[in-house]
Amino acid sequence: MSNNQTERCCTTSSNQPLGKNYWNDQYIENSTGWDLGEVSPPIKEYIDQLTNKNLRILIPGCGNTHEADYLLAQQFTNITVIDIAPALVEKLKDKYKSNPHINIILGDFFEHEGAYDLIIEQTFFCAISPTLREKYVAKMKALLAPNGKLIGLLFDRTFEQEGPPFGGSKSEYIALFENNFNLKYFDKCYNSFIKRKDNELFISLVKKQE
Repeated sequence: MSNNQTERCCTTSSNQPLGKNYWNDQYIENSTGWDLGEVSPPIKEYIDQLTNKNLRILIPGCGNTHEADYLLAQQFTNITVIDIAPALVEKLKDKYKSNPHINIILGDFFEHEGAYDLIIEQTFFCAISPTLREKYVAKMKALLAPNGKLIGLLFDRTFEQEGPPFGGSKSEYIALFENNFNLKYFDKCYNSFIKRKDNELFISLVKKQE
């Protein structure tokens, strides 16, 4: 697939596509300002209340995947992470080469196939063009098993600069998700990482049955 399609695609003001090469360069140059350096506190708290360690878990646009680190430390056994940046994925494969509980995929989320009980959203939604958001929702629903959940964080703000990241509001997100998911929780995050305080929504969405 060409880099100007669904590979976390977005455009600058000069209309140059930000695809696989763009994101790969960010990791090569260590230009990853979105990386918190640790698992996000709201996601950590959510993981802490899970009891089934065999849940099939997907983390799309995984980045340095602090979430997977934490899941593995808590003895979860079936984790899949996917990203389009080859340099990043090569590093992750080396890091986890002796761990059978994590599957690391170099690829495009929108072409991925599988069935998952839980998908964790952490700075992936905000990295793709808003023109792909309906496709994101449809793909999330397709990847989730019956009663599967999409949980994570969305930016509850707009950004002065042209994205990424791309922001939005609670009302527009609800309109985007409500036809395909039951909105179990969709509100301001009370325990965000300090630098994102008052700028995030925590979501817990359950796939609607046909």
